[in-house]
Amino acid sequence: MTNRVCFVFACLTLAVVAGFAQTQTQDPAPDVAGAWTGVWSSYNPAQGGSTPKDLCKNLSAKVEQKDSVWLATFEGDCGRPYKYSIKMEGRQVGKVVLFKGTTDLGKQDGGVYDWIGRANDKEFVGFFTSAFYTGTFNLARAKKEPAQ
Repeated sequence: MTNRVCFVFACLTLAVVAGFAQTQTQDPAPDVAGAWTGVWSSYNPAQGGSTPKDLCKNLSAKVEQKDSVWLATFEGDCGRPYKYSIKMEGRQVGKVVLFKGTTDLGKQDGGVYDWIGRANDKEFVGFFTSAFYTGTFNLARAKKEPAQ
């Protein structure tokens, strides 16, 4: 009899859990694709109290989603124009997308970088590191140009 009671209790518990899972709704995916603009900065983490140094503040990005991979194209001018296209792995967690990636920007631009980021509908922020640099970037939605 005890085994039968345990079995019934287990079945009821599973039914309740399954019903609860069905009533929860997943947050809608944030709209990360599109144009972004902002700044990036670099700092030395070994100097704990140092303030990040803004480097070539102008940074723009265009993000596109292709299946479960995002492609971000970053552009700016830092003594010379630059443009990098980076594939980003991303996953939705709540109302944000968490990104990570590794890319080689070439010897002239610091070599291999690892970075992580978080984006929602309004903000795209991240942290990067390489053998030579550590820093952050902060982007917001680009303002739309008025129609002419």
